[in-house]
Amino acid sequence: MEDKSREFAQVKPEVVTKSIEEFSKPQYAVDILKVGVPVSMPHVEGAPGARLAIFACGSKKYFRQATDAACVPFIYLSEGVSNELFDDALQLAAEAEANFSGVLCGRATWKDGVPIYVKEGLGALEKWLNEQGVHNIERVNARLVAARPWFARFASDSNATAFRAGNAGS
Repeated sequence: MEDKSREFAQVKPEVVTKSIEEFSKPQYAVDILKVGVPVSMPHVEGAPGARLAIFACGSKKYFRQATDAACVPFIYLSEGVSNELFDDALQLAAEAEANFSGVLCGRATWKDGVPIYVKEGLGALEKWLNEQGVHNIERVNARLVAARPWFARFASDSNATAFRAGNAGS
């Protein structure tokens, strides 16, 4: 199934939630999950270029369902969407009070610089990275105020205290 299709957008919430539920099981010995957001952002109402398969108010429900399925900490992947769409996804996660512990993103921050490099060369790319690329990272970082440390949800108070103490110098 094409991951940008309407059909995929309709099943993605269930696929992500069931994957989180499955890979949170103890037999996998997973410490932290890297997952995509539980909605296909190009299909969310109000998102740039949205195709309207899922609506923003319903999207929050999917974030909460996926969060509730997690028995281990998780971080969101940008999945190669634009920085703007990833920012919108993190905003929805914040509004839904999803207990994500951070993000792992690459393409969302730099992929728009590739055509600039191809057309204008290295100097233009470096300029773009120093301006728009930095802005993209700052935009993601600003959304991370909604992220929660893994120990806030998944560790007992004594374990969290020990973790913080053991990593205080890191």
